[in-house]
Amino acid sequence: MLKQEKISNLLAHVVLLAVLLITIFPLLYTVMASFKTNAEILSNPAAIFPVKPTFQNYIDAWNSDVLDIKRMLFNSTYYTVIIVFATLFSTSAGGYVFARGEFRGKSFWFAAFSLLMFFSMGSVTIYPTLKILNFLHVPKSLPGLMITKIFGVSIVNIYLVRSYVYSLPKGIEEAAEIDGCSFVGIFFRIVLPLLKPIMATIGVLAFQGSWNDYLMPMIYTLGDPKQRPLIVGVIALSKSGESAASYNLVFAGTTLALLPVLIAYCIGNKYFVSGLAAGAVKG
Repeated sequence: MLKQEKISNLLAHVVLLAVLLITIFPLLYTVMASFKTNAEILSNPAAIFPVKPTFQNYIDAWNSDVLDIKRMLFNSTYYTVIIVFATLFSTSAGGYVFARGEFRGKSFWFAAFSLLMFFSMGSVTIYPTLKILNFLHVPKSLPGLMITKIFGVSIVNIYLVRSYVYSLPKGIEEAAEIDGCSFVGIFFRIVLPLLKPIMATIGVLAFQGSWNDYLMPMIYTLGDPKQRPLIVGVIALSKSGESAASYNLVFAGTTLALLPVLIAYCIGNKYFVSGLAAGAVKG
């Protein structure tokens, strides 16, 4: 039995190592290619490591008029930050209300929202959403997309927060209520500070989703390329007629686009896994 367990563990480690290598290879290739010259990328695309590494690609990408990386970084940053803060507020408030609030039809409304987890309309909803924005006289732009995202319902995140709130001792809230604290006051003063682990989890997921979002920002910024986020701009450059002469800029821009997500994960890693497990299991 002991020998069989060792063989099983060895096979499991081999499979996990293979999955890791397959997953990390595109990332490694992109980062290494960002240090190659454009001539080296075109002449020997199969090589992973650069012959003569250079930082000139990042300098050229930063100062490039073709990529305009400074403007797109600004667009990505303010778009992502606003979406993350809006998501954290709406999901924390929604989860708290469904966990502790008392109102007519509470179970019905939560069940109705929960049904949304089983429907994925995808691109089918793009045209109706644009028609609604047009009816409300909201321009098809990056701010218009932000309005759409802010008023969207993230039922999965609300479900995680609701489950996490159920795990908190209710006596603390009852003591605050006796002291005269309102329902809203209890949320901001008592509950919200205790939601730090699950908020870190939701924040990282929201940051990753917003920063790497491509389809919707691409559609909403078609009329004004200056509003493009970094991901949209880099992919647009890679598909343009200038891509063959700008592969070095594309790889440098892609690497710069990867860094914020990795940094966000490193910052929230302390609470990420524990918060996700707690929100999914507790309650």
